[in-house]
Amino acid sequence: MGLYRKAPMLRYRADCRTLFYLAFTTALTVVNWKTGKVHPVLYPVTLFMFFTTAVISHNHNHLGMWRSKALNLLSSYWIAIFYGHPAVAWVPTHNQVHHKLNNRPGDSSRSPKWFEGNHLAALLVYPVLTNLAQTKDINAFLKDLWRRDRPAFFSAASEYAVFFGAMAGLLILDWRRALLFFFVPQQVALFSIQVVNYLQHIETDAYSDWNHSRNFVSKTLNVLLFNNGYHTVHHLKPGLHWSELPRFHAQHAGKIHPSLLQESWLRYVGYTYFVRPFLRTPAPALPAGNAS
Repeated sequence: MGLYRKAPMLRYRADCRTLFYLAFTTALTVVNWKTGKVHPVLYPVTLFMFFTTAVISHNHNHLGMWRSKALNLLSSYWIAIFYGHPAVAWVPTHNQVHHKLNNRPGDSSRSPKWFEGNHLAALLVYPVLTNLAQTKDINAFLKDLWRRDRPAFFSAASEYAVFFGAMAGLLILDWRRALLFFFVPQQVALFSIQVVNYLQHIETDAYSDWNHSRNFVSKTLNVLLFNNGYHTVHHLKPGLHWSELPRFHAQHAGKIHPSLLQESWLRYVGYTYFVRPFLRTPAPALPAGNAS
């Protein structure tokens, strides 16, 4: 498996890239904090790197990077300060609800929200409305943990305590820098990862075995974002490590409707939200039910 062989402490050696991303994001943030200025190059890079930590948080939630439970928890603390929310929140909202219902009724991340149809307004309000809807899932999950598994509850609670404690400390230290170099990038990360989920499921067939997700198959995009574009097979096997997704996708790509295999997310967004509305062109028709 070369790069993807299991390592002594890391489950997969490929997560050396994950650690590099986190270290680079940390270094960027330290530089930003020390200078106290919004650099025209460094700041956009910082926003992108905070977004990548949202993808990392998602991956780490499905399969912890480390063999050690303690190291996984410490990594969750580290990731949260950039992602903007403790990673444990993925469990009720994503693992237990989204992966079970897959954009069907009852899924708190179901798209669209408020609006009917797929258009720019629906896309823009979706992240905020979804984050609000998922709060109920998180609260119910924590209450359930308190009743049935106190050690797991205290572990989850520690993620919230560390995250909000760190943010409070940063705000006390220098609230302007905390807002500029932590809070704003965190909100970009939280908003962007919900946009990704919207694009991956809108105008798909939630009841189909193979056409329930849109895949963005650009090699560049997937190298940058830990193969997050291969979404159909991620739903098929959520616990599969991100480094294995291209191989698994290649095995099943022929079963997915061609319109759900998009080479460029930028081209898809540009056409769908800025060109298609003026052409009055409907979304591509998908096979009904479980047809592949």
